Amino acid sequence: MTAKELFDPLAEEMLLVPGTARASMFGGVALKSSNKVFACLYKDQLVVKLPGERVAELVRTGQAEPFDPGMGRVMKEWVAVEPRSEAEWRALITEARAFIEASR
Repeated sequence: MTAKELFDPLAEEMLLVPGTARASMFGGVALKSSNKVFACLYKDQLVVKLPGERVAELVRTGQAEPFDPGMGRVMKEWVAVEPRSEAEWRALITEARAFIEASR
């Protein structure tokens, strides 16, 4: 399954949550809540915004890699995840939305 095939149905599912909307980030499809992007599809990876400690954990355990949008600078609260499973991506997208909502 491609990243787009994995992301699109999850995005549609998340858009059913009140307050969630489509956005654009780095030229790709993104999801936002409270006017803040929390997830996007970028170069065939899921990119999500999470607390710094969670980002470090995901990178340390090999589940994700630090996100660099191509400018040579890693974004500290963002990680990129390869397409592996729908359940993993759903959980990360949900976690990212909750993080954004908690920070308002």
